[in-house]
Amino acid sequence: MNPRISKVSTTNNYQLNLIFTNGEKGIYDCSNLLGFGVFKELKDKHYFKQARIVDGTVAWPHEQDICPDTLYLDSIKI
Repeated sequence: MNPRISKVSTTNNYQLNLIFTNGEKGIYDCSNLLGFGVFKELKDKHYFKQARIVDGTVAWPHEQDICPDTLYLDSIKI
């Protein structure tokens, strides 16, 4: 099993700064999601900045979330 998210912060260009439960850090770019279904709402930067951790992954108030495995595997590690 891949690590889960322990901390998240957002940037102004639709990226998530992530810290994983194993201590690794990564950046996940959400801009490629903004044109699809429930993720269209993330285009609103105020709404995007409401990202929070729920059950080890990143989620927003209207229940959009991204699989924690996707966040780990597809993030750029820093």
